[in-house]
Amino acid sequence: MSEGTDLPVDYDRSGGAAQPPSGVTGRVARGNASSPSTRTAPLPGMPSPATPGRTGHGRRPPGDAGSGRSPKPPPSRRRKVTRLAILLVVALVASAAGTYVWADTKLDQEVDLGALPDRPAGGKGTNYLIVGSDSRAGLSEQARKSLRTGSAEGRRTDSMILLHTGANGATMMSLPRDSWVTVPPYVRPETGKSFSAEPNKLNAAFSLGGPDLLVRAVERNTGLHIDHYAEIGFAGFVGVVDSVGGVDLCLERAVKDEKSGADLPKGCQTLDGTKALAFVRQRKQEAEGDLGRTRNQQKFLTALAKKAVTPGTLLNPTKSFPTLSAGLDTLVVDKDTGLRDLMSLFQAMQSVSAGNGRQINVPVSDPGFATSKGSAVKWDDRRAQQLFAELRDDRPVTLPPGK
Repeated sequence: MSEGTDLPVDYDRSGGAAQPPSGVTGRVARGNASSPSTRTAPLPGMPSPATPGRTGHGRRPPGDAGSGRSPKPPPSRRRKVTRLAILLVVALVASAAGTYVWADTKLDQEVDLGALPDRPAGGKGTNYLIVGSDSRAGLSEQARKSLRTGSAEGRRTDSMILLHTGANGATMMSLPRDSWVTVPPYVRPETGKSFSAEPNKLNAAFSLGGPDLLVRAVERNTGLHIDHYAEIGFAGFVGVVDSVGGVDLCLERAVKDEKSGADLPKGCQTLDGTKALAFVRQRKQEAEGDLGRTRNQQKFLTALAKKAVTPGTLLNPTKSFPTLSAGLDTLVVDKDTGLRDLMSLFQAMQSVSAGNGRQINVPVSDPGFATSKGSAVKWDDRRAQQLFAELRDDRPVTLPPGK
């Protein structure tokens, strides 16, 4: 067939070939069938030419580049490293989150502050009562000997600190355990016998009625509403210090105390759990006795907080998990205190160590006040009430530093 031969062609409306009517012709041109300019309708009875680049089933054959897309190149080394880094970060965050969820459910929330009677109205800011108890729970007989804790049973307080946080930063106020205060009326839980309000040492409130009576005694004598309660025993204290790898502390003089076992040289050093417990318990060689010990306790707790809330500890499950596990064994909090509140507490203590807060003792007029219960610490009522009012109203503390 020569180029340009005319053949009769007709189409129906649907686009299919029909019988050619007389007098109508169509041209079939030779050339590249894939060229749009030369494509013509098929002859009757002949199959339609395949779409260029497609198989008979409408699929593009392997390796065909007719669509303009090239095969995906394999991921570069840099891309692989980036993906791996993202996965590691996600895994780390998920692990840390899982650790905190677990720890939050393990908190011993045995204290119900909301059920306490005759409480003062809440002031501005937030007040935490931090108690270090001499509970031997969790200690073996050998551990008691090595830590020199003695064999006494029950719970007594070794330290009490009221931490206030608010618009003017954080203030750590130590309450000497021998403070002479009025203990509110109470009922002994083991006997059911009722007792009227009476003067006694602050430490006695904890021994006689546990955390509930201690909180009530602090609130009654300071007028400050306690928002959160946190208590840790000997075993938990030692475990937390060891889990963070010890705490760095600089001593202005050597400390040696046979009763507590403290034997520390002058200068900067890292205290493990055993040495730290001996340091915060010793008071015999302190010129101010219990008042000197409270200052040591504040100094150490701020150093511990600084170490415990560093990113290297908080975001590393291999460090945060042991720290939480060690503390949870003997940690007691109130029903409204969660792990987030405890982290806020530690961060506030850290801010104090960084110079953004105050460390003070309750003002004292007589550290050796003679009473029917033995020597006690008598507060300076006028200055103490002024300090409590400043904390209650969240005003700047005017008490001179170190007092």
